[in-house]
Amino acid sequence: MKLTATIQVTVDGVMQANGGAHPDLDPGYDRGGWALPLFDDESFAHVEETYERADAFLFGRRTYDFFAHTWGAIPDMMDSRIGRALNEKPKYVASTTLTRPHWAPGTVLPGGGDGGDLAAAAQELKAAPGGELQVHGSGDLTRWLLAQNLLDELHLLTVPVIVGRGIRLFPHDGPDHALDLTEFRAFPKGITLQTYRLARRPQYAAH
Repeated sequence: MKLTATIQVTVDGVMQANGGAHPDLDPGYDRGGWALPLFDDESFAHVEETYERADAFLFGRRTYDFFAHTWGAIPDMMDSRIGRALNEKPKYVASTTLTRPHWAPGTVLPGGGDGGDLAAAAQELKAAPGGELQVHGSGDLTRWLLAQNLLDELHLLTVPVIVGRGIRLFPHDGPDHALDLTEFRAFPKGITLQTYRLARRPQYAAH
């Protein structure tokens, strides 16, 4: 399976609380909910189609729990196109603390230590037959997959807003990656989609 990550980010790179601030996940954060006002029918349909395209999902623990209590528990959300895709398809969660998945069909993958066990598990999933293993949200996991060169594609939905503070997708100091832009799309309210294929090390100009 191809391993992809789809992340909603602001123009200044923030990914925190795109759908709304949560008192447990985002205590004290007052700038949540920056994405939803700028979604339109066309961009939301794209998100639905993305979830439906998945063969399986891979989550970090926090995102898994949040999705389980929303898409996996609230009737209106469960009965949506995204909810049906999430509830029907295999879900894998990387965690050092979760021992038994509470959202079926689910499997817990090793998630701690030096990451060797998780890397091996991710490689095994990538080698399995199928089309796409998708990561949604899960910033820590996405950054780790990038650092381990395990991610095949990065899909950024860039929302035309600068929120000024919040958790950003990319750290101030981290590994470098060259990206090949394979798709670009603009939606009516200004959200843009950039699909990147992970390629190689960047080229730097000689000093």
